[in-house]
Amino acid sequence: MAPRDRPVVAPPFAMRKRGARKRLKFRADDVCSERVTVADYANSDPAVVKSGRMKKAVANAVQQEVKSLCGLEASFVPTDEVLSATESCGSSDEMDSNDCTSDRILSQKKKSKRHKENADGAVGKEYPIDIWLVLASYIRPEDIVNFSLICKRAWTVTCTAAFWSRLYRRHYNRNAPLPIRLQPESMEKMYCLRACVIRSLYHMYRPFASRVARNPAIPETTPSTLKNSKCLLFWSKRVDKQPSLWEFSFKFQRQSPKFKNSHSKLQPPVRYEDVHTNPDQDCCLLQITTFDFIYVPIVMGMTVTLFTINVSTDMRHHRVKMVFHDSPVWNGKKPRFDHGVQVIMDPVHSVRLFDWWHPQFPYSHI
Repeated sequence: MAPRDRPVVAPPFAMRKRGARKRLKFRADDVCSERVTVADYANSDPAVVKSGRMKKAVANAVQQEVKSLCGLEASFVPTDEVLSATESCGSSDEMDSNDCTSDRILSQKKKSKRHKENADGAVGKEYPIDIWLVLASYIRPEDIVNFSLICKRAWTVTCTAAFWSRLYRRHYNRNAPLPIRLQPESMEKMYCLRACVIRSLYHMYRPFASRVARNPAIPETTPSTLKNSKCLLFWSKRVDKQPSLWEFSFKFQRQSPKFKNSHSKLQPPVRYEDVHTNPDQDCCLLQITTFDFIYVPIVMGMTVTLFTINVSTDMRHHRVKMVFHDSPVWNGKKPRFDHGVQVIMDPVHSVRLFDWWHPQFPYSHI
């Protein structure tokens, strides 16, 4: 029996270690303007070249070639000044990840230091508040918020009594049916001046008046702003023009969740606190008109956790359902309806929601 041929074993120096990467050998003499392309840097294979950076020898050769084309001698300009970015990352291709991390941290520190220097230094110009007060005389009522966001002095101007008094006189209309509190004689008071001027604009300013005029009997979508609102007042009365209809009114105050780390709102200057006072801030009025009188339990002081508008059982009218609890429900939790007070109104003629600036809102005596 003939002996089997033994496999030829390659010499140890010919075996390549597993995981070893091939190195690119580069000579500076091979560099010229015709051979160096963008693909050499943009499409470099990371499996062939461990580091994605240019070698120092390549950088020096490219630098000499560029200088020779520009008519400069390489010895006149030191390499450190031209290739500072290249040498800051290291001249070796075997730089580990720790060096890259340290360079990244150092660059972030330089950026933060540069940001602090810019913050400490004066950027832009500061104009006196009188100039902002003059510019405010040409601002439309619907652009007041955008004007106040320009800078702090522009916001301070919108807090002054002079700003709101001028806004009222500019849009005053003698033919507008204004309540007594919104007449020019009553607008001399500083108390609640801002709230009164805003209310008067919904009587006199045509763009605002057209908004409140478009108020359908039944809203297209169920209002979601009533959730977790506290009921302050409730009353009912018979409609004068149509004795068969009853009107039920609920005055709510919107509540916002209180977080421990929440920042306080930007407060107006102390001298203008009376101007910005508004007892009806964050309040709204829900007005529901029914075809018959419906008994409603006492819900004042309770929080509405559910408000829905559906089709009535006769498929001709609408049906309103409200659920009240003693405390609001936050963080997306579902309330337990068996522990709450339910108010069901069926059939319903109309459902309207008025904010505190609406002309039909029964504002507090101010």
